[in-house]
Amino acid sequence: MKRGFLLGTLVIGGLLAAGVAARQQQPPAPGGARGGPGRGPQAPPTPSALAAEKVRDNLYVIRSADPANFTGGNTAVLIRSDGVTLVDTKIPGWGMPLIAKVKELTDKPVTTIINTHTHFDHVGGNPDFAPTVEIVAQENTARLMKESNPVTGLQTGPQPNIFKESGGRGLPTRTFKDRLTLGRGNERVELYYFGRAHTGGDAFVLFPALRVLHTGDAFAAKGVPIMDANNGGSGVEYADTLSKAAALPNVDTVITGHAPVQMTMADLKEYADYNREFVEYVRAAKKAGKNVDDAVKWAVPDRFLKSGYTQPMPMALRSNAQVVWNELR
Repeated sequence: MKRGFLLGTLVIGGLLAAGVAARQQQPPAPGGARGGPGRGPQAPPTPSALAAEKVRDNLYVIRSADPANFTGGNTAVLIRSDGVTLVDTKIPGWGMPLIAKVKELTDKPVTTIINTHTHFDHVGGNPDFAPTVEIVAQENTARLMKESNPVTGLQTGPQPNIFKESGGRGLPTRTFKDRLTLGRGNERVELYYFGRAHTGGDAFVLFPALRVLHTGDAFAAKGVPIMDANNGGSGVEYADTLSKAAALPNVDTVITGHAPVQMTMADLKEYADYNREFVEYVRAAKKAGKNVDDAVKWAVPDRFLKSGYTQPMPMALRSNAQVVWNELR
C-alpha cells in the first residue's frame, strides 16, 4: 500500500472516529475518537498498538491498546480447530498488525473473514490478507464495498477506495441474503441479516455455542447511531432491525462495533427502544406540521441517561432527523 494512501486513510479514519464521538458525546471507545484532527499524529501500525481481550476460551476481541489511537472497529477472533475466523479487519494499514496480533494468540492461519458492513474502519485490513482467505458479507455490503460511498452525516469526504487501490483484493468472495451458517458443532457461526439499520447490509454474527453475538455498528456503543442513508441505512427501520437481533435466543454477551466493553442482550433491546423513541419524536414533529429543525430538539429520556447515554450533539440529531424525515410519508 502506498505511503501517501496509508497516511490519508489514517487521517480520514481519525475524522470518522471524531465524528462518531462528537455525535455520541460520550467517552471514546478503544479505536475511537481521540485520534482526530488537532489531537496529534496517529501511532504507526504495529501489533503492540492492539490489545486482545479473551471473551471465551477460543474467542477474543481485538481493540486499540490506547483509546487515543484509532485503529477501527472491534475485531472478533474465533480460533477453530482448523483455522481462524475474524469479524472485521479495522482501517487500512492495520491488516498486517492485526495478522501479527492474531499470531500471538494462535499459530493457526486466518481462513475466514466476516465483514459486518461496508465502512472502511471495519473492512480496511481486508486487502492485506492472503487471497486464499474466504471473505463473507451480506450481499448488499458486497455491492457497497465496491461503491465506497461517503458516510451520511460525517464531513469526511469520500471513503478511501481501498479495493480499487488493491485491484479488487479483499472484496467478498461469498455472500448471503438473509442467513448463512459457517462450520458446524461448537465452532458453528451463524450470520443474520434482519434489515436496514446503520447501513443497508448490516450482518449480525452469532457464535451459538459460545452464546456471543457481534453486532458491528448496528450497535456501535451506547449513543446516537450513524444512520448512513448513502450506504442504504434507514432511520425508520433501525429499531425493528435491532429488535429482531435482540430476539435471538441463548445469547449472554454482545460485542459491539466500538464500545470498550462487552454488552448484553438487555443493552441491545434498550438500544432498539432508544432509537425507536427518537424516530417517533421525528414522526410526531412531521405529523404536526413542524420542520426538520424542530425534530432536532429531542432530549434523551431520563431512563436512557441513567443507563449511560448522554445528550447527543445537535449535528448528530440533525443528520439522523433528516434521514428519518426523508423516509417518512
